[in-house]
Amino acid sequence: MKSKRIVIIGAGPAGLMAADVLSGHGVHVDVFEAKASVGRKFLMAGKGGLNITHSEPLSDFIARYDQSDWLKPMLEEFDAQKIVLWMESLGVSSFIGTSGRIFPTEMKAAPLLRHWLSDLKKRGVRVHCKHYWEGFTNEGSLRFATAEGEKVIVSDATILALGGASWPSLGSDGAWVRILAQKGIAINPLLPSNCGFKAQWSPHMDSHLGKPLKNVLGWVKSDSGEMQKSSSEAILTTYGIEGGLVYALSRPLREEIIAHGEATLYLDLLPYVTISKLTALLAPSGKQSINNIWRKAGLDSVKTALIRELLPKDKWSDPYCVAAIVKKYPIKLIGMQPMEEAISTAGGVKREALTEDLMICNLSNVYCAGEMLDWDAPTGGYLLTAAFASGRFAANGILKNLLNDDIHPCHNDS
Repeated sequence: MKSKRIVIIGAGPAGLMAADVLSGHGVHVDVFEAKASVGRKFLMAGKGGLNITHSEPLSDFIARYDQSDWLKPMLEEFDAQKIVLWMESLGVSSFIGTSGRIFPTEMKAAPLLRHWLSDLKKRGVRVHCKHYWEGFTNEGSLRFATAEGEKVIVSDATILALGGASWPSLGSDGAWVRILAQKGIAINPLLPSNCGFKAQWSPHMDSHLGKPLKNVLGWVKSDSGEMQKSSSEAILTTYGIEGGLVYALSRPLREEIIAHGEATLYLDLLPYVTISKLTALLAPSGKQSINNIWRKAGLDSVKTALIRELLPKDKWSDPYCVAAIVKKYPIKLIGMQPMEEAISTAGGVKREALTEDLMICNLSNVYCAGEMLDWDAPTGGYLLTAAFASGRFAANGILKNLLNDDIHPCHNDS
């Protein structure tokens, strides 16, 4: 294996983790990155605090993914506990937040990335920036556009870790879709995920846009009657709504919009108050104003504005009407934010196009890892964990297959 040359294209979490595994076995690894520096989206993800994984039970963790049965063996091999141990091996400690999310103690991604790159360099990993992958030669070699012109690189095995198509300015532009599709590789279209959704607000809401909507429960119903819920925070925006609450529901909301052109997000604005108790709290009392009654019932200025946005004025003093709208507030969503503004993308290389070891069936010794695989997950550490885990899985596939010449058939083979 030490005489083999492995090329990894894409220096994000999946690509660097693959390099980590391979270099740990003494393999010669070259990482090629289109941008002038590595891990740009990784650094952006950690700008407000790097939520690297989650401490919930592994069975619950795996269930967060739409392709849970496919990702299960990858996640089991590199779960939250192993991520914590890996960070510790780099001298980076971590802590569990109140929501169960795991963060490096310094919170930011930059210190972890510096330690990681230093460790990889010590093990001989070579990183080549400003190398934009443009596909394959007729002989199967790798073509790169550089400032000095085209370069052709020959490898014994290649891992493609090119990301999705969100935040293309950071390096993941989705151009690989066209290249692989021309090779007959099955790919589900890339779609925005963990994104904001469009809604139409009246001018009445203008002064409340940009403010957080806290302590609410959201849900969406599919055509089959299945209900998915989220209780994170949301923010009302000029275009509609964004934040953890809708990110967690982006998959069912997206499916409804694709199927019907719109979707309805339902909110319980006071999820910890029963409708009967709320009705009593909202009952007229002496000379108290409606504003004061609503405030005492737990409705802040943003929630109050939402009620007035939807409920006719002549119903504001009716506790039954107000309570009903508070407990089931509908927001009509008419579209998604553009993919380049999404946190992540759904879609990608289909499972049936790959072997069990993530090698492309009709491209010998070419593997895929990370967000370019066809899986989807919410924020909360799930995106990074799957990127790390699939990068390791592809690297281990190379170690096994090149060493033992033991290549598994594709999923659609008999």
